[in-house]
Amino acid sequence: MQLTVPVTLAIRCSLFLVTLLSVVLSSAALFANPSASGPTTQNGTHEVATEAKEHSTDKSHSDGSGEFDASKVILHHIADSHDWHLYDHRDEKGHIHPISIPLPVILWCGGQWHFMMSSAFEHGHAQPQSGSLTFQLDEHGHIKEVSGLPVMDLSITKNVASMLLSVVLLLSIFISAARSYSRSSNRMPSGLARFLEPIILFIRDDIARPNIGEKRYARYLPYLLTAFFFIWINNLLGLLPTGANLTGNIAVSMVLAVFTFLITNFSGNKHYWSHIFFPHVPKWLYPIMVPVEVVGIFSKPIALTIRLFANITAGHIIILSLISLIFIFKTLAMAPVSIAFVLFMECLEILVAALQAYVFTLLSALFIGLATAEPEHVAHDAH
Repeated sequence: MQLTVPVTLAIRCSLFLVTLLSVVLSSAALFANPSASGPTTQNGTHEVATEAKEHSTDKSHSDGSGEFDASKVILHHIADSHDWHLYDHRDEKGHIHPISIPLPVILWCGGQWHFMMSSAFEHGHAQPQSGSLTFQLDEHGHIKEVSGLPVMDLSITKNVASMLLSVVLLLSIFISAARSYSRSSNRMPSGLARFLEPIILFIRDDIARPNIGEKRYARYLPYLLTAFFFIWINNLLGLLPTGANLTGNIAVSMVLAVFTFLITNFSGNKHYWSHIFFPHVPKWLYPIMVPVEVVGIFSKPIALTIRLFANITAGHIIILSLISLIFIFKTLAMAPVSIAFVLFMECLEILVAALQAYVFTLLSALFIGLATAEPEHVAHDAH
């Protein structure tokens, strides 16, 4: 089946939406950076701080006198950080040295900008200077100025870097698909577009059309395509070794839900709003029903936020918990059982990655459809 003009137009519109989404999500991720405003709601600890603490306990662990802290390791891996941790290297003396990719640190303090790389902090062991100011990482991994001046942290963290990488992938995918159709005289897909076409048609025919309506779906298809592919690709990237837990960050899922919230309510027609403020119930029930309806407006994006955040984060925690069993029981006999369950969970998470993207897109289309739907009696009167 060939893609129609509205769908190819939706692909091109998605390019703009991807860029806009990346800007908004970058801002959200930056201000949700635990260095800027305290512990995140996701795990309450920061990867750099965790690594610094691990340095202080590495000797006891290497000597076998320390106990393995599974919760600490799990939170360390699902947290955001100022660098992209790859692996740990143990030297001849038994000391562990984290190997990571440094990321830009951008600070506003003392009336001026300060730029450096995260490697300048040496995982919490150094206090880099910028101009006349000196910065350090506190016990929570927050960047502080040693004299107590307020610091606004706009650093490119691991989550932001992962999101920018996913945006590059999305742009490459959409541009490649759009060019494939523009080069084809009979508008037949080729290359990557052959893989994308069934997915795009599925979103159009099984999500957008049934829930929004034949006359209105094309207007919202670019957003639905962008949301689906953005969530799906970032879910898959999070399953890779050393991958970032981007969609498991509540700030990211919240911004995505806010997009749906704004589109839904700005697209709502008079029947949608009259149903909220003037429901078809006896007037003496208005004091009860109107607050319930108003709460329902905000409960929808909250449900979208928690569903995506909780499901993705739970998957990472389960996999890391299964791996931790090997070190908790301190025996290789546990390894085959643990690895078998981890492989099963990884396969399940690949399915969940697509499923959560589908659920978010489906519910977004459903909410938009409810806000733009015409009442049945209007349709009957037209006939």
